[in-house]
Amino acid sequence: MEWLPRQKVQQTRVYSSSCHFLIRFYTFTTDWENMAIMAAIAAHFSLSSLSHSSPSSQTSSCSFLQRARFSCCASSSLPQHVGRTGFMDFPYVSTPHKNLMVDLVSTVESHLGSILNPCTLPPDVQSYQNETGTAHAALHLRSGVQSSQIDFILGSWLHCELPTGGALNITSLSAYLNSSTDAPNLLVELIQSSPTSMVLILDLPHRKELVLNPDYLKTFYEDTQLDQHRQRLEKLSEVTPYFSSSLYIRSVVSPTAILVRIETEQLEEMIETHVSPIAKEVLKTWLDVCAFGERVVGEDERVYLKKRDEMSKSKTIEIDLGSSLPRLFGQETANRVLEALREVF
Repeated sequence: MEWLPRQKVQQTRVYSSSCHFLIRFYTFTTDWENMAIMAAIAAHFSLSSLSHSSPSSQTSSCSFLQRARFSCCASSSLPQHVGRTGFMDFPYVSTPHKNLMVDLVSTVESHLGSILNPCTLPPDVQSYQNETGTAHAALHLRSGVQSSQIDFILGSWLHCELPTGGALNITSLSAYLNSSTDAPNLLVELIQSSPTSMVLILDLPHRKELVLNPDYLKTFYEDTQLDQHRQRLEKLSEVTPYFSSSLYIRSVVSPTAILVRIETEQLEEMIETHVSPIAKEVLKTWLDVCAFGERVVGEDERVYLKKRDEMSKSKTIEIDLGSSLPRLFGQETANRVLEALREVF
């Protein structure tokens, strides 16, 4: 796998999740940034067949997961909080990072608010941690009303202390449409494991086969000029493309997907100056063209879309969410979170 460091890798795999995130942790001595990259990408495309978790046959020797702490997104030091930390707090990210996420979530909810149901996750599922305080996660989920095109929107953040002394931090916002439309979904994720390095994932994942549907490609990717955003970023010397080692992931991201690594001592400035404007432009495109765009979808096509969406979600079974949550948060917390999510999905 090309994203692994040159140092010898211990091949034990452990999968962890904060609902949206299905993190593949690899135990090795250095380069934790690379370890994080696979995390959120697989998550979006294998989100929520949560009610089908099966007992895991895989073993794990990653003892650091017992020390891992989940919380918002980006700090190597973990502040002590009194009371519950909410999704919109983003307490561990830099100010530009927090401002971006708050702006994105607020924009989605202000535009879609009238067609979204309130978040009904219990408080101890919206924010939860393990008994030792070394793992902490926050979730925000709002389903669409029955008459809308929105399936649900999902926001997540996590913070995980690493054995090296640093921290893995991920913030994410996704929006999923239902089978009344064939328009693409939305994915925004920022993955950070050091103050100077971040992976940005920004995409409108397609829901129809592009080769067989050239009009779809033209409508959502060519006419919207989405590729100009990737081109703008990749012209910067601090930005390099990220190529996933997973052929599955390569097959499901769109042709205009932004998957890049940003490395700079001025990461906060980079987020504020470059990442934030582009993310907001992509979100605007999704709202205008996808969320509120009018599409004629026949009954046969709706059946196809529903099946395709369900197959994508069922990828979670392979990663075995049911066994990863207990490892991170303990069986009691895992049961509580999974039960609440099953009621939603």
